[in-house]
Amino acid sequence: MIHRYFVWLHRWTGLLMAAFLILVGLTGTLLAFRAKIDRLLNPQFHADAKPGQKALDLATLAERAEAYMPHAFPGYFSIESDQTVIAMRPRNDSTGKPYPLDAEHIFLNPYTGEELGRCCDSNASWRLQFMPFIYQLHTAIAMGNTGALILGIVALVWTLDCFVGFYLTLPRGKGGFWSRWKYAWNVKWSANAFRVNFDLHRAGGLWFWALLFVFAWSSVMLSLRPVYERVTKTVFDYQTDEEQFASATLPQPLDHPKLNWREAEAAGERLTAELAAHHGFSITRPYGMAYIPEFGVYTYDVRASNDIRGHGWDTGVWIDGNTGAMRQVFLPSGQHAGNTVSTWLWGLHYGDIRDFLPYRILVAFFGLVLTMLSVTGIYIWWKKRRTQQLSVSRRRLVEAEGSKVA
Repeated sequence: MIHRYFVWLHRWTGLLMAAFLILVGLTGTLLAFRAKIDRLLNPQFHADAKPGQKALDLATLAERAEAYMPHAFPGYFSIESDQTVIAMRPRNDSTGKPYPLDAEHIFLNPYTGEELGRCCDSNASWRLQFMPFIYQLHTAIAMGNTGALILGIVALVWTLDCFVGFYLTLPRGKGGFWSRWKYAWNVKWSANAFRVNFDLHRAGGLWFWALLFVFAWSSVMLSLRPVYERVTKTVFDYQTDEEQFASATLPQPLDHPKLNWREAEAAGERLTAELAAHHGFSITRPYGMAYIPEFGVYTYDVRASNDIRGHGWDTGVWIDGNTGAMRQVFLPSGQHAGNTVSTWLWGLHYGDIRDFLPYRILVAFFGLVLTMLSVTGIYIWWKKRRTQQLSVSRRRLVEAEGSKVA
């Protein structure tokens, strides 16, 4: 009875999720190589370093951006190997209203500070919008907060269904558990189409079960944050985003800090060096900065030997915009167990574990596997439904023929 109920539950939850999982699977395959695809589409916004050329320091890049767009100040930006993309936030004019901007992002050559281009999200070319649109499809089905909520609910159901699907592969009855369960891991390629589809669905779910669970639960983390935080806080020592922001938010935004970019960078270099000495890691290079008026802090992030991801940042500090004192510390592990788990989930979901290419390829392939599992699930349901309908039709035909004879 329990087995029959779980079969019913797995079938209908799978059907309800199928279209969403196919969408996130296919878009996820593309996003595993987002940076490379974007460079192929928009080579003019990327630069190559000449032999011996080093990237400019973060403060210089911020100052260059302000010089190019004097009515704006940089939001978060980082130094990548071939470009620096800076999100620009408008300053207020004498009346307190924000200046209108002709662009929301400016692209700089990280080695020379030269402007490579700028864009406004609303009128950017399709080449610039392509990968961001794929990302929006993947994270919110291009429907903003509503879409993110829908995908978050799907991710939660998907997480629970991982365990239901695993249970359904287990053999029932007595005797020879392992000898009987091994058949669930195999695909009988010589069988008919239905059996091959069924085996692909069952065996694929088993072989990729760990990734299915990781991606399902990390999707909850990304799209249904309150649920993720409540569960994680129950199981681990965990500092939520709300707790971090509540302690940092000022009564009024600090629009004009006493520290400029260069002074903030110097403070960041000193504080992260002290942090590295205390925790026993080495700093590879400065990575990114931002100024957040709502918190009155500069962020200063570095690439370090203790990082989990190969791109982005896992190590950084928040610096008081007036005093240069340390306000917050961010480490990939060792502070709170729940936050360490979250950092690993980020890296695993985005296919970036120390920029290990084989894992990135596996993530891209997993997107196709997820699509295959959804398609085979739909086929199995359709085939069984069609068989049942044919059976009912035959029975009715026999009954009709029998009534004629009588």
